[in-house]
Amino acid sequence: MTITIRHATPEDAQFLGWVCVAAPRGHLKTGWFEIVLRRDGAFCIEFAARLTIAKPRSWWHYSLFLVAEVDGTPAAALCGFGDERVYRASSDAMAEAADAMGIPKSEQEQFWPRGSWMISPATSERGAWTIENVATKPEFRGRGLVGRLLEVELSLARDAGFKRAQVSFFMGNEAAEHAYTKAGFRFAEEKTARDFEAVTGVAGIRRFARDI
Repeated sequence: MTITIRHATPEDAQFLGWVCVAAPRGHLKTGWFEIVLRRDGAFCIEFAARLTIAKPRSWWHYSLFLVAEVDGTPAAALCGFGDERVYRASSDAMAEAADAMGIPKSEQEQFWPRGSWMISPATSERGAWTIENVATKPEFRGRGLVGRLLEVELSLARDAGFKRAQVSFFMGNEAAEHAYTKAGFRFAEEKTARDFEAVTGVAGIRRFARDI
């Protein structure tokens, strides 16, 4: 088994679309994109694939991702960044993807009301490198790919001058907690929110952090 870690390219859009849809599901069956778009999985992945190559450089943009390949097959990915402006580009990226896929403006206006619950329990450490959109294809899990990706990502963060890194996940996601603990992250904060729990059945989000 040969594992290769590389920067993502626009040609990875379909795989990264799957990653972006799978990551916010956490350990659940349904995630943020399915709830916001109210479409099936294939539609959501195509929509997210368009986000990764959209002109607005949001936190879904391919340029922020690392990809782990196993014997030449994309198997896992994550993204990282130190500039939170990529979050603010989300609305413009969503609009571009929605227009391309024929979602009317009247429905696009409902995206935020449908999905705002996701940020209610979110926390953040100022000045820390943020890791997001972490997912591994089911057939490649258990091979340490997230750990390998994190090693490279943290090196990139150090080279960019950052001293701390953070990552968040749903409470109860034991696989994520194990992977991040193994990579040297430790509990930093957790927050619950009623609207988040009403939608997901999960009380809230945990955030782990570490020195780099």
